[in-house]
Amino acid sequence: MEHVVVPLFFCIAFVFSMLGMGGSQLYIPILFWLGMDFKTQAIPLGMLLNVVNTSSASFTYARRGLINWRVAMPFGLTMIAFAPLGALVNTTLPTEALILFFALFTTVAAILMLRGRKSKQSLLETRQRRMILGLSGGSALGFIAGLIGRGGGSFVVPLLYLAGIEAKTAAATSALVVTCSGLSSFASHILMKAVPVWDIWIPSALAVLAGSQLGSRFMASRLNPGQVRKVFGIVLLGISATLVLKDVIGLW
Repeated sequence: MEHVVVPLFFCIAFVFSMLGMGGSQLYIPILFWLGMDFKTQAIPLGMLLNVVNTSSASFTYARRGLINWRVAMPFGLTMIAFAPLGALVNTTLPTEALILFFALFTTVAAILMLRGRKSKQSLLETRQRRMILGLSGGSALGFIAGLIGRGGGSFVVPLLYLAGIEAKTAAATSALVVTCSGLSSFASHILMKAVPVWDIWIPSALAVLAGSQLGSRFMASRLNPGQVRKVFGIVLLGISATLVLKDVIGLW
């Protein structure tokens, strides 16, 4: 299996690190399709790779001054608090329901990013507004992240963009936020039900680390905000279509 996942996960990390996302939207279903149990193997490893990717990208973006720390901190801390609750609920749901929710979650995020218009006046310009967004958005997205084994970046970036932050800064800020929620969610899944397969975990993590470093540096130096937003929406639509066609409709 490692001969397939190492180059594939390197490419996924390269793309998703540019979008402020960890890539668990793809890691988890790929691992599931390759034969890993969805709850005990695919989700825990997917969340580990998610954290490796976003933490590595966050380091690059912080050095380039792209992270909005005043938004990232309340958002990230609230997501940390609520991710374990979502992971706990996860244990009571059937695999089919989780996959369907996975696809719907991704589709909504793609539509928000492609069709939404950024507010002309930032909705985050005061401390009170940033706190409200952090508490409400962070708690809801943290719960969802723990529930379906995702860092929440596919909703964090559109939310920040629509609130008035340009796409490039939104993606960089999301990388830090997703790292916080991903760590919490990963810890919850490890404690509850993970069954590590180290022959797959270690090479996968190294491949993601390398892809993340290259992707985040490419985004910081080469892409403009409009390109980031378009790539973000297209990638999410592709993910949701694949999930629906394969695991909900069962075309192949």
